[in-house]
Amino acid sequence: MKTTLDLPPALVKQVKLRALRDGLKLKDAVADLLQKGLAAVKPSNRHVGGPSVTKDKRTGLPLIRCKPAASEGEELTPERVAEILLAQETDWNHAARR
Repeated sequence: MKTTLDLPPALVKQVKLRALRDGLKLKDAVADLLQKGLAAVKPSNRHVGGPSVTKDKRTGLPLIRCKPAASEGEELTPERVAEILLAQETDWNHAARR
């Protein structure tokens, strides 16, 4: 499908350089970057209804969102935070390879 986008020149230059570096046509590089970006922001299937990791807009740091603990077994301990971040990192790495 054809479409027209009005993009900042600096962004277009970055995409063109990446396409050249990766040996891709510009349209293929744009499609690849869009797919990777969309895959990176979609919620993880592993944590449906559970915690999700996003990026804090102000600090850029990972932000774990979860529902309030219903019982002691759901407490957000440092070990649980590490487990969630590891799972999310795995999902991000998998999405980036597509």
